[in-house]
Amino acid sequence: MKTGTRIIGVSGKGGVGKTSFLALMLKAFLEKNAHHDILVVDADPDSNMPDVLGVNVAENIGLVVNELKEKIDKLPPNFGKAEYLEYRVFDVLYEGDKFDLLVMGAPEREGCYCLVNNLLMKIMDTLTKNYTLVLMDLPAGLEHVSRRTSANVDVMFLIADPSKMGVKTAARIRDLAKALHREFKKIFLVINKVSPGTEEILREQSMEFGLEYAGSIPFDERLAEFNLKGIPLLELPEDSPSYIAVKKIIEKTLPI
Repeated sequence: MKTGTRIIGVSGKGGVGKTSFLALMLKAFLEKNAHHDILVVDADPDSNMPDVLGVNVAENIGLVVNELKEKIDKLPPNFGKAEYLEYRVFDVLYEGDKFDLLVMGAPEREGCYCLVNNLLMKIMDTLTKNYTLVLMDLPAGLEHVSRRTSANVDVMFLIADPSKMGVKTAARIRDLAKALHREFKKIFLVINKVSPGTEEILREQSMEFGLEYAGSIPFDERLAEFNLKGIPLLELPEDSPSYIAVKKIIEKTLPI
């Protein structure tokens, strides 16, 4: 079991680039070779993280949970449901040389999942303690936070597009987290695809909504090309503007 596990979440509305941000954050940690045991958790229903990282994942937690939900009423009373679910969770866990990846998967079907979710919460708490660093790609609705099927997040990055509405949406996500009674040690705002000369306005808007501004990422044609062609972002050149910006943000907010 690892001690001092640090859990970092990334959230934002669809299309703002939060998955790309997390992938480049992972790249920065791997580049530093900081001897971290890293787990990446793709908790967004779209499940784009495997493609962005160039990883093949055949199954996800959503399928496992649905599978157990269908069987649970037919299982004998002495059947080890927790042990079975834990086995299946580790079965779908991608274990790589540099990082591991767990994909949460599609939304649940109809019916009560309370028992399965409670079991899953305990398993996730156990799993995350095996790593020194956990990076979580979270949906804007923070579904896995609200259902308590994800471990407590130490630092949250809210990714927004370069507009006042984008900043306002990030503030709403922060407020949702508070409404769910989940406290993060730090919450930072990151503005993506920023045009030259607009950063100061965005910084002022972040202050207006009470968000701590961590920095901006410029539009990067090379990153857009990688996404278009389906090239893993871990292969993005180190001199790419977006990667340089992400590294500065990480160095400022998360000393590696």
